[in-house]
Amino acid sequence: MSENVRGVETAESPATAGGRPAVVESSAPVELSRVRQLWHLLEPLHAVLYYAPEVFEEAAALGYDTEERWPSYFPLRAAPLGSVGGERVASAFYSFSPRMVAEHMDSAWSIASPDAVLKARLRGMDRAYRAIFGDRVDSPELAEAAALARRAAEAANTAGRPLAAANAELAWPTEPHLQLWQAATILREHRGDGHLAALLVAGLDPVESLVSFAAIGAASVQRFESRGWSPEEWTAARERLVARGVIDDRGTATRAGRDLRQEVERRTDQLAAAPWQFLGRTDIDRLADLLGEFWVAVLGSGLLPSESTLGIGKV
Repeated sequence: MSENVRGVETAESPATAGGRPAVVESSAPVELSRVRQLWHLLEPLHAVLYYAPEVFEEAAALGYDTEERWPSYFPLRAAPLGSVGGERVASAFYSFSPRMVAEHMDSAWSIASPDAVLKARLRGMDRAYRAIFGDRVDSPELAEAAALARRAAEAANTAGRPLAAANAELAWPTEPHLQLWQAATILREHRGDGHLAALLVAGLDPVESLVSFAAIGAASVQRFESRGWSPEEWTAARERLVARGVIDDRGTATRAGRDLRQEVERRTDQLAAAPWQFLGRTDIDRLADLLGEFWVAVLGSGLLPSESTLGIGKV
């Protein structure tokens, strides 16, 4: 794969390695606003994994502490990577303090194997989606949405994207609602891996990425502090960003800081565009229409927090 001047990956041969579809550049690239809209629609469908009581029950049955979110979050998200340690998880997750990652990952695979966690998260998502969607879990609309999302996910080039690649390597579930969740997960991690590349290009280290995002009002400082950085580390990052002219002495983004974060989000959209370019505008429009009711159902479940470190609705 290569990348053209508009940031859309193009095919150099009829098919990519591993049997994945080639992503062919069309004469009408998908608008980046559409790429971001699809992320907004799919992110909640993936993220319910980390909040659904059914998933917590499955994690607790394996032996994880579910009194708070994090002890199960790390193994649930990291399981596709295999029996990796805290350093590799911290690298892939990026914005979490390595100390926080180590706290939860050092014993994660002694509690349950990655394979057991993968099976548990599918069981949990099966139960969660059935609880949230009710009879609509078996609807033709959901099956059609799953097929379209899977096509996009299978077109995603995972080179240089460890979390997307790990999830893409998993076998596809049989049931359409679980295929929808897996497709949403692959596409979410594909975008997330690209976002980390955009942060690196912007010269924002893990804690600076949070400080600069809080500075534009993406979420409260308190929400970002849940990622485990100490007050001293947060203050040092602020001082570095003040010296760069990215934020002011009050911790608010300067014009240059807002431009920098806008460029990070634009580049993230560019790097996430290829699967949607492959799907094409007609199928994108159809998928967006189909996802609407399921997106509303997930948000209406009340499981997801009203404020997110991802800045959905703010960027």
